[in-house]
Amino acid sequence: MSLFHKTLASLGLGGARVDTVLETEVLLPGESLPVRIDVKGGKVDQAVDNIHLYLCCRYEDEMPVSRGDSERRMEKVKQTYTLAQWSLPEAFTLRAGEQRQFDCRFELPVNTPITIGDSGVWLETLLDIPLALDPKDKDPLTIRPDPLLDAVFSALEQAGFRLLQVECEATDGFALPFVQVFEFVPVAGPYHGCWRELELITQVDGDSLKLWFAIDRRQRGVSGMLARLLGSGELKRQLAIPLTVSPAEAGERVLAYLEQIDDQ
Repeated sequence: MSLFHKTLASLGLGGARVDTVLETEVLLPGESLPVRIDVKGGKVDQAVDNIHLYLCCRYEDEMPVSRGDSERRMEKVKQTYTLAQWSLPEAFTLRAGEQRQFDCRFELPVNTPITIGDSGVWLETLLDIPLALDPKDKDPLTIRPDPLLDAVFSALEQAGFRLLQVECEATDGFALPFVQVFEFVPVAGPYHGCWRELELITQVDGDSLKLWFAIDRRQRGVSGMLARLLGSGELKRQLAIPLTVSPAEAGERVLAYLEQIDDQ
């Protein structure tokens, strides 16, 4: 084991490698994620203190940004957030050329964002190797709505709404620093020509699925407004659906609530 090879390994050249294999790439929030972690030694022996895994996503936040002058303008900036993290507390020495495999299972948070539009979720795996660049791996995940939320989306589609845009936007008052906002436009049905946009935020809170609504009837645009109102506590249009109801009933409750709003 030459000093030259040790130096290269500390710089990430010819050192250990890690590859996380997802047993399934399509998941629902709250489901269990089975993974296999393959670790392969490089040209020298290396001590591994730990294996860390991070479930990450991105959201948008308005922050003051300088563009080379004295003025700082408020602009939307992408932020990375760690939804959950896990560690395998197993220190070991990885011999040169050695291969090791770890089978693990982790539970996704119930409010993991749905991967639609610009909303991405991924798993990062990192080998903690002292005095060296830590090898890492990044794997994208596909997160689909659970049956209850899927029924809500289906009901809106049946009412003539089309999903236009999905974003994770910063807000206050939640366990997470953001909420996922679904923006719909009516292209047919009873709300076409009456409403311009419908914004929807969904959160699993305890034993219920909570929905917040913002509606634009006056062609002014509500984009981004819902998250701001929610953070200030001023948003009053809210519907809570028990997690115990059937998906069909969840869809019916949403349509009934929209009719109630339309009559106000």
